[in-house]
Amino acid sequence: MILIIDFGSQFNQLIARRVRECKVYCQIVPPTIKLAEIRKLNPEGIILSGGPASIYEKKSPKVHKGIFKLGIPILGICYGMQFMVAALGGKVQKSRKREYGFAELKVKSAGQLFKTVGRRTQCWMSHGDSITKPPAGFKITGYTANTPIAAAMDLKNKFYGLQFHPEVEHTPKGKDMLRSFLFDVCKCSKSWTMKSFSQECITEIQAQVGRKKVILGLSGGVDSSVAAVLIHKAIGRHLTCIFVDNGLLRKDEALQLKKTLKENLNINIRFVSAKRKFLSALAGVTDPEKKRKIIGKIFMDVFEAEARKIKGAEFLAQGTLYPDVIESQSAFGGPTAVIKSHHNVGGLPRKMKLKLVEPLKYLFKDEVRQLGKALGLSDQMVWRQPFPGPGLTIRIIGSVQSRRLAILREVDAILLEEIRSAGYYRRLWQSFAVLLPLKSVGIMGDHRTYENIVAVRAVTSKDAMTADWAKLPHKLLGRISNRIINEVKGVNRVVYDISSKPPSTIEWE
Repeated sequence: MILIIDFGSQFNQLIARRVRECKVYCQIVPPTIKLAEIRKLNPEGIILSGGPASIYEKKSPKVHKGIFKLGIPILGICYGMQFMVAALGGKVQKSRKREYGFAELKVKSAGQLFKTVGRRTQCWMSHGDSITKPPAGFKITGYTANTPIAAAMDLKNKFYGLQFHPEVEHTPKGKDMLRSFLFDVCKCSKSWTMKSFSQECITEIQAQVGRKKVILGLSGGVDSSVAAVLIHKAIGRHLTCIFVDNGLLRKDEALQLKKTLKENLNINIRFVSAKRKFLSALAGVTDPEKKRKIIGKIFMDVFEAEARKIKGAEFLAQGTLYPDVIESQSAFGGPTAVIKSHHNVGGLPRKMKLKLVEPLKYLFKDEVRQLGKALGLSDQMVWRQPFPGPGLTIRIIGSVQSRRLAILREVDAILLEEIRSAGYYRRLWQSFAVLLPLKSVGIMGDHRTYENIVAVRAVTSKDAMTADWAKLPHKLLGRISNRIINEVKGVNRVVYDISSKPPSTIEWE
């Protein structure tokens, strides 16, 4: 495995993705990790990530300097390189000329990272500090117009530093550099597959749970379904799944999911209706974080109530994914900025009576889909578009009311029907509608109307960490708009969201 030390870069998840694309397992950990923990994990290599801080600031993140005495290859990226240089006796200072965006890297020495790169290549810079003096034993291997020391290495100790970001698409040869570090330097093997992961995970679940019983919140989405199958393979009938109808689902979704789940999963499933509890608690609430917290709390309350009916139930399983953890908890307490609370992470009550089982918490969405196929799930379940745990609540901007939910359900049904019939469902990461807290003037049958505005959102993505708005055909957008306005009473205007992530998020709340 490879250990990635989180110094606060929003690109940390991209580093992890690049490593896993090479079929090498990796984990992101905070810089507060102890040396004993690193020894226990026994990584083949360590990557020090970038970050927004300056190394000479008092509160800048730092990992124990003892990592440089472990005999493990280390790659420092941007801030990670600066930390390595400073820790080993070099100098880092504020740059006279900052460097952001594209830059041409000129390679002085191919070394081990630049074997297939060539003498010149494009790279992506994002720094205001620069290295002015490398530590003893380091050789400068690359430079740019504004950065004399853009790459360096200590061949003897297997320490490498890149001032730029090899993990982003804007560095075309960056993947080659990372592959060279993984295979030429760290001597990693390509052993990270969904088959190997599932086998290891089943063993870990058995060790954690033993003969105790586990309950799992089953939404019918790919995450919870894959988690359910995986845990079922580990402990069989000791798993009980609970599907909670919170009244915040899509049109006829509860009935469709009930049918689908019974057809596909030979698992204990209980169906619980808690619509009134959720809608009553959400009355008048407009803040999206409060909505998430309320839904998370009621969700857990319902689960604890059901758990009391299941003798011996001590564990709660969740389909939490790696991006959920990274965005919600700043990479396990690391310095990465919090984007939003995830319902599986941010909404848990402090005194939860059930212990957590999260078998997917180190996986990205595409990896979960691969795992689902490896476990034998149908395409219908594996390729279901992501649907947020808080449901339509966070797609209604403002207060949640039965009438507004009914409008959005009809709108959403039309949108998905058109997306599917046009052959775009599998090509999109997500496609959904948002009901805005605004009304606009319209004309219907020579009469003035003053009705709701709906925003349509469709994005392409690999893992939801970054996303681009989908360039859907104008004819398709026109058909969606016409049907929504003509068939859904209460809507007279449809707009299309053309913002990407970042700077926007995929969901509006």
